[in-house]
Amino acid sequence: MDRFPTAETAETEVAEELAALRPGLVPLYEAHLGGARAAVLTRLWRALAFEPLPWITGREHGRDGLVLRLADGRRLQGPPADPYATAAYVTAVSLDGTAYDDPARLTADLAVPHGGFLAAELGHSVASLALSRAGQPASAGTLPPMEEWPAEDWEWEQRVVDGHPFHPACRSRPGFSVAEQLAYGPEHRPTVGLGLLPVRVSECLVRGVWPEDLRDGGRLLLPVHPWQAAHVLERRCEGGVLEARPLMSLRTLAVPGGPHVKTSLTARLTSSVRDISMGSIAASAALSAFGEDLAARSDGLLHITRTLGAAGAGSADLAALWREPPQAYAGAGEHVLPVAALPATGLPDSPSWLGDFARLALTVCLRLLEWGVALEAHGQNLLVVLSRSGAPLRLVYRDLADIRVSPARLARHGIPVPQVPARIVTDDPVALRRKLFGSLVAGALAGTAGSWTALRAALETAVRDLPRTPDRAALCAQPLPAKALTLMRLSPGTPGDQWTGLPNPLVLASGASSQ
Repeated sequence: MDRFPTAETAETEVAEELAALRPGLVPLYEAHLGGARAAVLTRLWRALAFEPLPWITGREHGRDGLVLRLADGRRLQGPPADPYATAAYVTAVSLDGTAYDDPARLTADLAVPHGGFLAAELGHSVASLALSRAGQPASAGTLPPMEEWPAEDWEWEQRVVDGHPFHPACRSRPGFSVAEQLAYGPEHRPTVGLGLLPVRVSECLVRGVWPEDLRDGGRLLLPVHPWQAAHVLERRCEGGVLEARPLMSLRTLAVPGGPHVKTSLTARLTSSVRDISMGSIAASAALSAFGEDLAARSDGLLHITRTLGAAGAGSADLAALWREPPQAYAGAGEHVLPVAALPATGLPDSPSWLGDFARLALTVCLRLLEWGVALEAHGQNLLVVLSRSGAPLRLVYRDLADIRVSPARLARHGIPVPQVPARIVTDDPVALRRKLFGSLVAGALAGTAGSWTALRAALETAVRDLPRTPDRAALCAQPLPAKALTLMRLSPGTPGDQWTGLPNPLVLASGASSQ
């Protein structure tokens, strides 16, 4: 059985490091621990309520709450579970009569296979989330009028403080010290000095156009994240430093006045290690050209950021991509925001606005799905262009590396099939719908709506005008697919994504059952 020392270990370690680095933040950090525990516990409770975890043998849903029957005979009890809630509404659950307000301690005491590793991640998630919240300015919760909104795209990215809205490991950053979180975490608003590592062109795989000012004779200067240089490459970057602002994904940064650069970061953030494979480098130009073709067919409702150049030095640990900034697609007076940042604007509080946004997103993304392309349209990849008044006008999508492409559907619509990695090619409608519905509906739209009730209202408004396709029928009649994020973390020997079906507000609204 996995061992987990104490649930307070990560919280204590962060407090001690913070006391040495930024003692003035310690009281704020400690004040935010309770809210951080509730935020992570709420995400964990969602997983326990809806994911196919093999050691949960029964679920009893009632008005007073949810009771889970465990394989060893114990009972876990908590409030009714809302699969689309983003507010931290779960403050405690009861395991055989013992109350738990700490998700790490609860996970450790469940004593399930690999639970000790997950408990450690949840402890770090709580501590890092409290640190992230402690570092926010006093005015962070104040919504300025639109004319005072941030002008730079990275400023919106850095307003996403809590990370993934549904993943219990939303802020887990194993291998990052407190000093490194403060120096590199976008929510702490730093400027990061990317190292420039000279590598002979003959040793690199290059696609697209590499910036001329990052060439040194027969060598390329590859941007390297300082964490990667210190912990993975263990090399000094002797080609200089490039100042940049970290975006939501932490390893992608905005160069002031220029493009975005995606760097290798061989660390586990939420579920994945964030390196850049040589296959991604090889396919980058073809995927970028494919994206331009799709955008040209979208009647002006979708832009896809271009990959300008990419290079890798024979390893996923040392690679970088240059990407067009989404801001390039904003007109005069318009704003481009990642969907994950929308709650910070206050706009989703309007049911009519949320319905309009859902209609735009579903119209565009279901059209692409009909053509044969399933976007991974979660709140980080998907951005929205807003008018001067805040109305949703168009979508911007970035990072085509993990889309799904159906050759059969593309052929039916006369769209040339691109030369793309085999792993993203499938004609399976279940796989295609999982990719889109799991990221867009159960992810971006749910995270923006913030509750079952708001999501149902937005979807009901949006689907009325959608073309009557088999994909629309599936969206309206089947459980919503979502990645079983906690099951995946408890299944280290199982490669790839694992899935669950969430109750579909569109189905239950008509009196049917999606279970």
